[in-house]
Amino acid sequence: MSELAFDTKKIRAGYEPGDNQQAVSPPIYQTAAYDFRDTEHAQNLFTYKEAGYLYTRVGNPTVTYFAERVKALDGAKNVVAVGSGMAAISYTLLNLAAKGGTILASPYVYGGTIDAFDRLFPELGVKIKITDAVLDPAKLEAEITDDVKGIYVESISNPNAYLLDIDAISEVAHKHGVPVVVDNTLATPYLYRPLEHGADIVVYSATKSLTGHGNLIAGLILDNGNMSYYTPEKYPQFYEKIVMLKGKSPADIFADNFFIFRLTLVYLNLLGAALSPQDAYLGIIGLETLSERVAKQTRNAEKIVAYLENSPAVEWVRHPSAKNYKFKALADKHLTNGGGGVLSFGIKATPEQEATFLNNIKLFHYHVNLGDARSLIVDSPNTTHSELNEEEFKLADIPANLIRISSGLEDADDLIADLEQAFKAAGII
Repeated sequence: MSELAFDTKKIRAGYEPGDNQQAVSPPIYQTAAYDFRDTEHAQNLFTYKEAGYLYTRVGNPTVTYFAERVKALDGAKNVVAVGSGMAAISYTLLNLAAKGGTILASPYVYGGTIDAFDRLFPELGVKIKITDAVLDPAKLEAEITDDVKGIYVESISNPNAYLLDIDAISEVAHKHGVPVVVDNTLATPYLYRPLEHGADIVVYSATKSLTGHGNLIAGLILDNGNMSYYTPEKYPQFYEKIVMLKGKSPADIFADNFFIFRLTLVYLNLLGAALSPQDAYLGIIGLETLSERVAKQTRNAEKIVAYLENSPAVEWVRHPSAKNYKFKALADKHLTNGGGGVLSFGIKATPEQEATFLNNIKLFHYHVNLGDARSLIVDSPNTTHSELNEEEFKLADIPANLIRISSGLEDADDLIADLEQAFKAAGII
C-alpha cells in the first residue's frame, strides 16, 4: 500500500473486503463489546499478547479502518482515533508531560487550544509556554530547557494562515531530544504531511477538512514510530510497570509504538473520549473525496482572495495565495497543491457595520466549523478565539476586525457576489 499514490490510498488503504464478507464499503461494527473465544483468549487480549477487540471504547474495527486509512495518507507508523480534535491535542500533550514538564506552544493556534493551555493543563501539572519564537528556530532553541517535553504548533494556523518552518523547528528540537507535535487540521495530508518534514506526532480535528461534511466530531493522533527521544530519564512514564500488563511497561510491550500505546491504555481508556463506529464510517466516506474537495476549496479561496484584495471594504487579506503573504517562500516550497480553503481578511467597518455585514450574508453559513463542503464565515475574535485576552490577541496577531472564511464547494462567483451584496448592505462600499 505504501507504494500506491495518494488518491488510491484514500479509497483503498486500511481495509480489506475479504476480512468482512467481501463488503466493498466498510461495515459499521455497532457493538459495545466482543465475545472472548475462551479464558485464554480473554487473558491474551487484556495483556496484549494477542491482537483483537474487547471493548469499543479502546478499539473497534470500523474505527480502525478509518484510522489506518489516515495513517496511510500521512505516511505514519502508528495511529489512534479519538472522539474529537481537542481530545487528540489533550491526550498527546498529557502523554508527553505525564510526570510534569513544559510544552513550548505556538501562539498561532485555535482559540479553544489556547483556552486549554490557559486553564486545563496548569490544573493537571503541565506548564504551557506560549512563544512566538516558533517563527525563528534559533530563538526557539534558546527556550528548550531540560524541562521541555514537547513543541506544539499548527502547520497552517487558524485563523490567519501563519505557516511555520516545521523542518527547521524539528531540527532544533531533535538536537535536544524533544519531539515536535503538529496540528495539521487545516492542511490535511493532501496539502502537507508534517512527518515528511521532521515532525514526530501529528494531530487532527477530523471534524474539519479531513472528512469535510460537518456531520461528525472526531480526532486522530499519529506518530512516526521513532521512540528514541523518549528516554527513561526524561520520559519515565513509558517505562513504568503497569499492573494490567502483568508487571511490564508500555515500552516492554511495543518497542516501536509505546507512545500511542500508553496514550490509548491510559487516556483513551480512562478518560474515555472514544470515537463511535458510526462517526468513523462517516469519516471513511468523507476521506474518499478528500483530494477533490480540498482542491476545489483551494481554488475557490484563491478567487475570493483576489476579489477581497481589490475591494474597498477590505484592509488586508491572509492566505498563501495573497499578494503580500508573509510566508510566501515557505508556501511555494511546501504547499505545492495550494494553500487550502481557509482565509481571513480585515474588514474596514465599525463594529455595527461588521454585524450588519455578517447578518446580511446569504450563501455563507455563519458558524464555527472549518473545511465543510459548505462555505462558512465567522468573526473569529468574537467567537472561535474569544477566549484570548488582550495580550494573547496581540501575540497571535489576530486583529479585532478579522473575518474568517472557510470556502466550500459552491460556485466561487456566487460566493463573491454574496460578499459584495453584504458589503453594500452594511454601507461599506
